[in-house]
Amino acid sequence: QVQVVESGGGLVQPGGSLRLSCVNSGRPFSRSAMGWYRQAPGNYREWVASISTDGRTYYRDSVKGRFTISRDNTKNTVYLQTNTLKPEDTAVYYCNTYPPEEQNWGQGTQGTVSS
Repeated sequence: QVQVVESGGGLVQPGGSLRLSCVNSGRPFSRSAMGWYRQAPGNYREWVASISTDGRTYYRDSVKGRFTISRDNTKNTVYLQTNTLKPEDTAVYYCNTYPPEEQNWGQGTQGTVSS
């Protein structure tokens, strides 16, 4: 059974940073492309960034240059370093495979950017 546990969210001021983590179990992590997704109130869940099995990274335009996705296969963990945060980055952040396995969403971690 696949389990994912996201953490690292919180309340930060505009311009601040958060480092999100997602620990995975029950899946062949090193052989899985992974992604971060987010859902803001009243919006659909959207893709934010993804990383391939060989470390290639991809980002949505609005976070390029500010967010960095990385992975540690020895810890079955994917990270999202978020810098220069804006109020519009406020959302619940989730990790999943890329493309996502719809039955395997975790609880997410809330990131709130506000002064």
